[in-house]
Order: sequence, then structure tokens, then C-alpha cells
Amino acid sequence: MNFTDRWFLCRSERPRAALRMYCLPYAGGGASIFNSWPNAFPDSVEIQAVQLPGRESRFKEPKFSNIHDTAQALADSIIPCLDRPYALFGYSMGALVAFELTRELRRRGMPPPAQLFVAAMRAPQTPPTCPSLTHLPFDSFLEQMRHYYDPPQDAFDLPELLEIILPILRADMKMCEEYIYNPEPALDCPIYSFAGRQDRALPYDNVREWQRQTTQAFNMDVFEGTHFFINTALHELQRAIISHLEKIGRYALSTPARCDTPGPGRSV
Repeated sequence: MNFTDRWFLCRSERPRAALRMYCLPYAGGGASIFNSWPNAFPDSVEIQAVQLPGRESRFKEPKFSNIHDTAQALADSIIPCLDRPYALFGYSMGALVAFELTRELRRRGMPPPAQLFVAAMRAPQTPPTCPSLTHLPFDSFLEQMRHYYDPPQDAFDLPELLEIILPILRADMKMCEEYIYNPEPALDCPIYSFAGRQDRALPYDNVREWQRQTTQAFNMDVFEGTHFFINTALHELQRAIISHLEKIGRYALSTPARCDTPGPGRSV
């Protein structure tokens, strides 16, 4: 297995796809978060889930401690794969990595993504509104995580699973809490941001500020749900992404039969 193989997990290879979408997970998560996504997307889009070190199939590898270092290492692997148009989707921590990855690719003279999708994350130039949690002792950390982020309870209710997840989650959250934004020119690619209306960790006005990071079109949707609306509003989120890829043209994407849920959240 080469270096690139370790970084990307593709459940449904589509050699004729017009576009690849690279999906980056939230703090504590791995590529398996996106296992079901190929089923929801048309054949013209190939879903590539990003597997960061220190989790799932890369559990024994050292975790990164810096968003910028993560983006630089990911750029090394993704550049050989940019033989066709691509999009980036980042959820929570993954949104920061996707943003810094786009900047790193620009520094290296690579084409920008056709679309940058960012979800459940404040615009990088805005200060965090959620207090720092990673320094808290075990019980307080779990209590505050439940209050601010409302994470899926199955992981938090199983001690043996929590023992695996918690060190990864703390390390990832520390990366986000210590993230340093360095001013640079706005990106030359459109940005579409998503927020949860009941997200206690993130007022969606802070998500709207992503518009300052692009010279191109900006869109935003707000869904009913807390920080993990990727679980409670998954089909609406996927429909919004697919619909937008259709609107930006260029790829002639067809609507998949499996996306039969109500339309995306209200634009703001």
C-alpha cells in the first residue's frame, strides 16, 4: 500500500466520474463516517473519504497536532489525484483542514476545487465561541461535550469504544482550539457553508462569515439540528450538495433515486 492509499478510502470507484469529492471528517472521526455516501450520489461523482492518521485503518500512526501540518501532508498525497475536477467537503474540524488544504494547494500552483463545502465550523478568521474543553478532566469533558456538541450517544455509552475514541477526540479538538489563522487573500473558488440551527457550540452567524474567504459565489444553508446535524439531517445535506453541483454546471450531474427526502434547509 502506498502513501496515497493510506489517505483515501473509496467505497465505490467510478473511473468515468466527472468529479471527485474528497470528504474530511469531524474531530475524533474517521473515513467510515462517509461509508454510505456513494449510495446517495450519482455515478458522475466519486466520493473519496479522507483517512487521517491515528484512527481506524491508521490507528497505529502518530496523530497530527497541528491543522497546518495536516493540510501540508494531505496536499502531498492529493496532488497526484488531481487529474480531474474536484470538490472538498469538510465537517467541523474537517472544514478547517479543507480550508487550509485549499490554501496549501494554491501555494503549490495547483487548481482550486470546483467547490469548497464547509459544515459545522466557524469561519477561520472568527474567534471560537465555545470554551476550551480539552484541558478538562474526564467526567467534566464528557459533560461539556454533551452540552455543547450533542454527540452520538452510542459512542459515549460504550466504555470500551470511548476508551478508543476519547484520546483521538481530545487531540483533534486541541488542534482546533490551537488553530492559528494567518491572513491571506480570499480563495478563488466558491464556498458553500452549512450550519445546525440548534448548535450550542457554534452560532450560525459565525458560519456565515465564510463568505469573506472567497472571491467567488457564496451560499449557506441552515438545517434543523445540533452540531451533529450530519446524522439527523444527512439526506437534506446530501441533497443540498448534489443540487448545488448541478447548478454550477460543468458536470451534468443527475439526481440519484435514493435521495427522496425533503429538500435542503432554508437558505439564509
